[in-house]
Amino acid sequence: MMTVPSSVTRLEAAINSHNAEDVAACFSLDYVSEVPHHPMRNFVGRETVERNWIRILARTPNLRARLLRSAINGVDVWSEWEMEGSTADGSPAVIAGPVIWRTDTDGLVSWARFYLDPVTSNPPLLP
Repeated sequence: MMTVPSSVTRLEAAINSHNAEDVAACFSLDYVSEVPHHPMRNFVGRETVERNWIRILARTPNLRARLLRSAINGVDVWSEWEMEGSTADGSPAVIAGPVIWRTDTDGLVSWARFYLDPVTSNPPLLP
């Protein structure tokens, strides 16, 4: 049985509450978000977390987050996520992948690198 860091448990519950304010409360005021595959999406601040989650939850009101696994490496928490739901028009929406983060002394997420991406049913580019 895996030991899940409390920051992971708190974030998973907040996402599944469908309350953007609860999600944002898991992050420090000066939180730094890095998205290596999409650097234009990088940002700083809890307020941006809340604005982003308001939009995410409006697009996929029945979104469910599921932690697949996690590990602690020093101050870093490594986690793998799957989030699925459907958009307002009924189309399925699934994102999955790892997130690496650090928490501050209050247990709030202070920094993260997101590798989450949409799951598609397109055929692979390579045979």
